[in-house]
Amino acid sequence: METKTVKDKLHYLLWYFIIFSIIGLIIETSFGFATMGIIESRKGLYLGPFCPIYGVGGAILIFALDKFKDNKIKLAVYGGILGSVIEYLLSFMLEAIYGARFWDYGWVEYNLNGRICILYSIFWAILSVILVAFIQPRIDKYINKIGKDEIVKENKTFKNIIKNRSFIDIGIFIFLLLDALITVWAINTYQNRVKNQYYQIEQSRNSIINKIEDYCFSNEKMLFTFPNLRVRDNEGNEIFVRDMINEINNR
Repeated sequence: METKTVKDKLHYLLWYFIIFSIIGLIIETSFGFATMGIIESRKGLYLGPFCPIYGVGGAILIFALDKFKDNKIKLAVYGGILGSVIEYLLSFMLEAIYGARFWDYGWVEYNLNGRICILYSIFWAILSVILVAFIQPRIDKYINKIGKDEIVKENKTFKNIIKNRSFIDIGIFIFLLLDALITVWAINTYQNRVKNQYYQIEQSRNSIINKIEDYCFSNEKMLFTFPNLRVRDNEGNEIFVRDMINEINNR
């Protein structure tokens, strides 16, 4: 990948994140179907079809491993290590931001705190080779065609402006930022509401904001979007939110 300016690098980073977040969602959904026989949401953001761990991982892997693209062994080794480090750190970051864990490999052999495991480290190694040696060269030419680098001053029509690369990138970045903020809001609302229901804590939810939250982030919608969301109960134990809801419904 040939980039000349910081602006170009940010353009590629943004689109690597988008592309691989979507690909990651497809992979996770397919993996869930193959292992459990069910199709369930594996999204990491509330609005968009994104699995951010793959987006962040893909972007970092490409930029960090590009110089090893002609050496498949180094690509695999460094990719497996780097991918696992990224996944481990992101697990902590997402838990700190959202107050919940999005994945747990505790059921897989040779895992580290349930955050990473040898199976996915091998997956990261294979993915790195495929990503950097084969996929990147093919998608770069398409990413480079997204939008126009510059708009001629004498021809700044609305039609041309919305085709401008910066306009497109900034618009998508704003959407992703809003999606992340809405996701934090949604998950915090969901967790607090379910915990209050679980422990039978009375809480007034009559304000306009509360009504918006209960409608947009209802238990049904959140359970569908984040079926594997976990939370810590009052004893500090990690528990699936869906299990708390089931117990509430069975009372």
